[in-house]
Amino acid sequence: MTDKHLSTQFDAELSGISTRVLEMGGLVESQVAQAIYALSNFSGDTATQVLAQEERVNQMEVEIDRDLSTIIARRQPTARDLRLLIAISKTIGNLERVGDEAARIARTVQRLINTGVFSRLRLPVGDVSFEASLATSQLRKTLDAFARLDVNQALEVIKQDNQIDQEFDGLMRKLITYMMEDPRTISASIDLVFVAKAIERVGDHAKNLAEQIIYIVKGTDVRHASMESVESAVR
Repeated sequence: MTDKHLSTQFDAELSGISTRVLEMGGLVESQVAQAIYALSNFSGDTATQVLAQEERVNQMEVEIDRDLSTIIARRQPTARDLRLLIAISKTIGNLERVGDEAARIARTVQRLINTGVFSRLRLPVGDVSFEASLATSQLRKTLDAFARLDVNQALEVIKQDNQIDQEFDGLMRKLITYMMEDPRTISASIDLVFVAKAIERVGDHAKNLAEQIIYIVKGTDVRHASMESVESAVR
């Protein structure tokens, strides 16, 4: 078997792995969107669908991780190919945790519906939905950047992470006000705090994925780096 044949096979394996990562990313993006739909529309059925998808996301992580280990053992890749495989391993871990956050939101929705709180109290669900739209947009941009290995778009995702943090802080202040003005909202407001935190973590995971894209392309680990350092790595 020629070296060219081996290289072609390796490229096909890398392409197949990358395609499955994007498939996994699309699934968890859908999970988050469905979880927020369930919250906004008080849909227990939709929340149940989100939880049903969790097992598939977990299985995809296990399968892709197993195939990564096999490729590394057989091909012994170097340089950029090895960076790609290492980054993919970290990427699927982040995607699995996004799925966990979606499932956490879905379970909270089920609990709120079962207590009947939505029919009795006015809560800032719309604010939570807006925070979620920012987070899912970040996730979508990151997956698109991964598909094209676009470091400039990855950089934009990292820069925009503060918007989600600011939205989260504003929502916390609003929920505290609700609890102070009407003690009946305390339990439900605390549940929404956990939902808002789950959404903020989705944004954090999108940022982590963007950092991995920069690592794949530039070979520079920009985790915990200043924005100036990240911009320098991309240039």
